[in-house]
Amino acid sequence: MSKTIDVLGIGNAIVDVLSSAEDDSLVAAGLHKGAMQLVDEKRSGELYALMGPTTVVSGGSAANTMAGLASFGRAAAFVGKVKDDDAGREFAHDIRKAGVGFDTPCARDGAATARCLIFVTPDGQRTMNTFLGACQALGPDDIDDSLAASAKVLYMEGYLWDPPDAKSAFLKAAKISRAHGRKVALSLSDAFCVDRYRDEFLGLIRDGVVDILFANESEAHALYQTADFDTALKELQGEANLLAVVTRSAQGAVVVQGASIVAAPAFPVETVVDTTGAGDLFAAGFLAGFTRDLPHDKSAALGALAAAEVISHFGARPQKDLLQLARDNGLLA
Repeated sequence: MSKTIDVLGIGNAIVDVLSSAEDDSLVAAGLHKGAMQLVDEKRSGELYALMGPTTVVSGGSAANTMAGLASFGRAAAFVGKVKDDDAGREFAHDIRKAGVGFDTPCARDGAATARCLIFVTPDGQRTMNTFLGACQALGPDDIDDSLAASAKVLYMEGYLWDPPDAKSAFLKAAKISRAHGRKVALSLSDAFCVDRYRDEFLGLIRDGVVDILFANESEAHALYQTADFDTALKELQGEANLLAVVTRSAQGAVVVQGASIVAAPAFPVETVVDTTGAGDLFAAGFLAGFTRDLPHDKSAALGALAAAEVISHFGARPQKDLLQLARDNGLLA
């Protein structure tokens, strides 16, 4: 692809299976509320059997962000691995229908397309149990050099650090992107993911591989092993040449770059239904502004708007046209 695109996302291609659940049922199933854990196919089947009525939607952190960017009218593409099975074909159909370029070849054999079983409690918190399946087959050969070179921003999720070949794909894409003067963004994905790979994530930041960091408050705490938010902010300020975007749920977000700290409020939400994808869509809104060269406060406002839309319904992808929503709210012309 020779045409310049705004953002290329690389991540796990996952089909989400969502179900309402009470806190007591999470305890009975031995689940840690609000966390993401990796499960094998057997455990995935056991948890599925415990679910009530389900909603099935395509997901995956970076894929959700790319769908959000496309809804904002930005040119987005995604690299992720599915198997040539029913779930894989559904994922490919959904992301292309969202307006995102998706040309990664399907796996013909091996594990099934990944799925994430998500238990959503009445407060909107989601507890995720991910069977990575075909995602683990993503590797360096799936990276199209010209596609990686063409994107203004390369966006990758921390979850890629779990499968070793996907990590290699991440590093290959980042090397190509930087060689062409592009920006590389990393989403930390989950505090437990940070606990597993803290030193490696800090290495990516301090070695200059990552230019833009997305995290929520708990992930920032985990990265610097502190319970104090101000301490985490000071650490982020000390990271040379890093633009950090930290979301804080109802408290909005903070954008940090050196001495500059920009606070942005959350967008009001009448009813929180499901927080799945809130961070993914915040990143979509912020990058929609960033690739338009908007000031950080305006980009953060777009992120807050997108996050508010996605938490007002089940599923981690927008149900409204985000570009029109931004215009209706006076955030874009």
